[in-house]
Amino acid sequence: MGKKRATITAVGHYVPDRVLTNADFEKMLDTSDEWIRTRTGIRERRILDDGGSSDLAAKAIEAALENRGISAEELDVIIVATVTPDMFFPSTACLIQEKIKAKNAWGFDLSAACSGYLYALSVGAQFVENGTHKKVIVVGADKMSSIVDYKDRTTAILFGDAAAATLLEATDDNSFGIQDTILRADGSGGVHLHMRGGGSLHPSTHETVDEGMHYLYQDGKAVFKVAVVGMADVSAEILERNNLTGAEVDWLVPHQANLRIIDACANRMGLDKSKVMINIDRYGNTTAATIPLCLSEWWQAGKLRKGQRLVLSSFGAGYTWGSILMRWSFDKAKQ
Repeated sequence: MGKKRATITAVGHYVPDRVLTNADFEKMLDTSDEWIRTRTGIRERRILDDGGSSDLAAKAIEAALENRGISAEELDVIIVATVTPDMFFPSTACLIQEKIKAKNAWGFDLSAACSGYLYALSVGAQFVENGTHKKVIVVGADKMSSIVDYKDRTTAILFGDAAAATLLEATDDNSFGIQDTILRADGSGGVHLHMRGGGSLHPSTHETVDEGMHYLYQDGKAVFKVAVVGMADVSAEILERNNLTGAEVDWLVPHQANLRIIDACANRMGLDKSKVMINIDRYGNTTAATIPLCLSEWWQAGKLRKGQRLVLSSFGAGYTWGSILMRWSFDKAKQ
């Protein structure tokens, strides 16, 4: 018997109720709806007022479990991709395990910023494919509003809060599931996108708070130049090494950071925009949640169907970036 592949068998997502629009930012900052839309593609984003990333993640996982028709007790592993954990320890995975009563699961957090979901999905697939675990839940969850400086017009407009989860299980049909993975990192990019305060290098003090070290920092121009090339190149590379063309891809599922980066990625792959999942206009950049949020929404709408070929692609702080090639294995059940 050959090695089994890991495949996604359920999806679910959760976004908070409160909507923060570009019009709201016009009242807060020296900016405009037109300026934000033309440069980023964002119209609005969701904000979680009470609770942490574990609350977002728990609801997303519960939605995925309901869609699969299983209980939390059947989960073996919980992998949480996040840069906004509720606290340093215990892990957000442990907090989620308690909230959803997944008493038979162990888990851990993984930090790779906007590429976190791809990193976590790749790690989760190993547990399934080596036969040691049957049901692995991978959730991207970030409460970016907790680390955004709402006085900084260059970053405040970009981010929102959300979580989305995917369940990984083994498939006997190797034509489905995760077919190939490329993951990359370049630590020299850390100077351009980071949060300095709160860790062991700069523990929380009055001084670190006063200096704004607990807010996200981004050199937008520097990050854009590298991201627009890196995300496009790695997406084209995964097609080339699997002898595929853009015509053979049903969906590009890109990280939702900037519409111009998404367009460049699609163009590099030779993809029509109708084959690109885009929801940045409604949610902004939700960091580790963007890609699974797209998967969940498109599946919920019946647009993601069994047999379709997907390329997942991302770029984030670290720098981290990568792409995953997969074939979708299940349709939305007819109600």
